[in-house]
Amino acid sequence: MPSKPAPIKKAAKKEPAKKEEAKAPEAAPAEAAPAETAPAPAEVEAAPAEAAAPAEEEPTPPPADAAASTEETPAAATAEAPADAAAAPAAEEVAPAVDAEAPADAEAPPPEELKPPSPPPPPPKEPTSAPVDLFVEDKNDTSVTIIWSQPEVVGNSGLDGYTIEICKDGTEDWKAVNEELQKSCRFVIKNQTTGDRLKIRVVAVNAGGRSPPVALPEAVLVKEVANRPKVRLPRFLRQRYVANVGEKINLSIPFTGKPKPVVTWTKDGQPLDTKRVNIRSTDRDSILFIRTAERDDSGVYEMCVKVEDFEDKASLILQIVELPGPPASVKIVDTWGFNVALEWTPPKDNGNTEITGYTVQKADKKTGDWFTVLDHYHRLNATISDLIMGNIYKFRVFAENKVGMSENATVAKEEAKILKTAIDYKPPEYKERDFTEAPKFTTSLNDRATTVGYSTKLLCSVRGFPKPKVIWMKNQMIIGDDPKYRQVCVQGICTLEIRKPGNFDGGVYSCKAKNTLGEATVSCKLEVKQPVVPDSEKK
Repeated sequence: MPSKPAPIKKAAKKEPAKKEEAKAPEAAPAEAAPAETAPAPAEVEAAPAEAAAPAEEEPTPPPADAAASTEETPAAATAEAPADAAAAPAAEEVAPAVDAEAPADAEAPPPEELKPPSPPPPPPKEPTSAPVDLFVEDKNDTSVTIIWSQPEVVGNSGLDGYTIEICKDGTEDWKAVNEELQKSCRFVIKNQTTGDRLKIRVVAVNAGGRSPPVALPEAVLVKEVANRPKVRLPRFLRQRYVANVGEKINLSIPFTGKPKPVVTWTKDGQPLDTKRVNIRSTDRDSILFIRTAERDDSGVYEMCVKVEDFEDKASLILQIVELPGPPASVKIVDTWGFNVALEWTPPKDNGNTEITGYTVQKADKKTGDWFTVLDHYHRLNATISDLIMGNIYKFRVFAENKVGMSENATVAKEEAKILKTAIDYKPPEYKERDFTEAPKFTTSLNDRATTVGYSTKLLCSVRGFPKPKVIWMKNQMIIGDDPKYRQVCVQGICTLEIRKPGNFDGGVYSCKAKNTLGEATVSCKLEVKQPVVPDSEKK
């Protein structure tokens, strides 16, 4: 390039003045570091060109390829400047030119360090794929509810949200209906005009932009879907619903249907009395409310729900009951012996429910205390028994239903008097039995042994009728009234006690029983032993 030779020429003129001073120090580094003076390939090419330059008085411009090499490699350009400066003194002396290159090499910057390769640039951000499964969940006269699923391919940019767009059928004027991105996969498009046909589509949005839209296959008519109405009568109301007078009635009957059905009520085919019965209806149920039930509230209530030309009806029977009245009449139809026959008629007021039974009570005229003789009795007549002779009785009857027993009772006008009647008692005749029997010993005498001086008894038992006479004998001799013996005979048990028998009291004892029909005898042997005397006493 023509601008570079000028500074090189000035440098060549200044170098001879300092030739002698710079010669000595430059040679030492050249010899000390021959390896460092090795020029780069660019420097080697530049040296011959610069060495030839002093041969001419006028410097020639560098070759084109040399200039190109300096532009391509910055390292060669930096090395070329000191090389040109050192080549100027070489016009007089060629040999020192090599020495002059050493300081040029020493002043050259060190080679650049190797840097790790830079990472590849991030891939470009891409939008997601289109959302899927878009369809209408619900709609009414002013809104449409849609749902969808997220895109199958989301990519590395994630998913920021959705934009819901609509336009009227027949146009392509798409407008977003959500100001901010919709995060969920469900959206209600509100404030629409009834009867409009809308085309709807959903677009997924992320950092890569908008995804392809997913649209409904057909335009949606903004109008509520009509579902047939249906009354869902609870199980406990399918039969007769019974409540007591004064209770609060609160019945809820659910129903379904779209749009909101029109609910009407009737009682026995006539409109309801709003002063007595309150009706409150919502979108899902209708409530029949009576603050205080009365008998007149009983009847058949019918509920009708209607949607357009469709309707459904359900009926429930409400029965308000209370305690019954007493029987209409009670009378005594007959009295005999200890019994009274009663009859009565059902009550005029049954409490708006069937009579389940009757309770019959009696009272003695003397005391006036009432006692129940029959309860939960189902017939209209009864016989009262086990009454006391000579007493006068009154009778009354209560009626019962499922609520309870009537507060009052009907008392029979007549009184029942149990008369005293003469009774002839004839004892039964019994045939007398013959119990006569000859004496017979049921327990005989047993042989015994005793010791002198120790009392003993002989026992036996005998039966017979008439009562037999008992005689005790010793060795066939009647004992009689000998005080040594004590004779006892009680209830057929015969006992002979021998008091302190001696050596001569042993022998054969007999007991004889005798009556008019015969006699019987039993015997035993009694042995009386001597007491044993110790040897010490014998001496």
